[in-house]
Amino acid sequence: MSIRVLIIDDSALVRNLLTRILEKDPQIQVVGTAADPYIAREKIKKLQPDVLTLDVEMPKMDGITFLQNLMRLHPMPVVMVSSYTEKGAEITLRALELGAIDFVSKPQGDMSSSLETIGKEIIRKVKTASRANIRAAGRARSATPLSVEEKQSVDSILPKPNKQRTNGALPLIAIGASTGGTEAIKDVLLGLPEKMPAIVITQHIPPGFSTAFAKRMDRLAALKIHEAEDAQPIIPGHVYIAPGAMHLLVSQSKQGYQCKLNDGPRVNRHKPSVDVLFRSVAQTAGRNATGVILTGMGDDGARSLLEMREAGARTIAQDEESSVVWGMPGAAIKRGAAEQVLPLEKIPSALIYLLANKGKTIHNNSSLQQRRVAASASFS
Repeated sequence: MSIRVLIIDDSALVRNLLTRILEKDPQIQVVGTAADPYIAREKIKKLQPDVLTLDVEMPKMDGITFLQNLMRLHPMPVVMVSSYTEKGAEITLRALELGAIDFVSKPQGDMSSSLETIGKEIIRKVKTASRANIRAAGRARSATPLSVEEKQSVDSILPKPNKQRTNGALPLIAIGASTGGTEAIKDVLLGLPEKMPAIVITQHIPPGFSTAFAKRMDRLAALKIHEAEDAQPIIPGHVYIAPGAMHLLVSQSKQGYQCKLNDGPRVNRHKPSVDVLFRSVAQTAGRNATGVILTGMGDDGARSLLEMREAGARTIAQDEESSVVWGMPGAAIKRGAAEQVLPLEKIPSALIYLLANKGKTIHNNSSLQQRRVAASASFS
């Protein structure tokens, strides 16, 4: 059965290009297009599409206002189409907060050729959106990769050593996410106190958007949040987010840990890659690390989360019910990489409890919340 798509964009050129790109895939049928949200509203009622692609900036009613109304009255999977500008990045993050499943960015330059270059990405994200379970904020249930592109292994960036390296002296938290991850990461960070170990994060995100995401998180969270820079010292109470199109690794320094950026090939079709970050943390921090794998399509991070667990780290995977796409967490669980499987809202308290009670098992109950304030004092 084909995926029925409605394209909403004020540009006739973009509507035609997106139609041509999407209909190259036999599993997708573009059932209609709309030049503004008012036309779209009528076509949604008439055509009953499975997925919308929605331009961020349109006349008569902007995409954010339309999305807000849509999610309140008729929730359905939406893939945003945005521009590579700072303003476009901020608006897109707001759209994800409102319930959009994912986004694609309009590259700069000749629109015809540039949209064609990201055709596979557009098709993949529309397919992922079609499998979404809207109850969790857009929420899907497939761990099967939707692309047949060749996958580079994490070994191409960081080979696995013959022997486990020395454990780092300081605790370190590593988080990885993809589709739905910007909001999941926000929920985790906002649930943590200022006095925490350092946190390193890889979220699948393009350049420019990672900068806006880090700035937005820094405004909202108690922790100090940065877009990671090469050779930047990793300090307790600070969070380091991988920049778009660069792998983030953790290496040891005289003072403890530092960020290392790598411009190597994509791993598991992604750059930055969660597997790259998790492997570097396994090798650098060992049993003093905690790994968390959140919502996301595919299996990036599953392999190296297992390496973290084998190195003695504590590991957590987000559960299916609260995930936008239960690909990455599901793959990690299948590999035996996850020590604990928790709903998103319990992960902040679980992190605090684990770090304050090394060696103890998480109990998925209300006592986690009761212990939270007292436990956070351990990181003064």
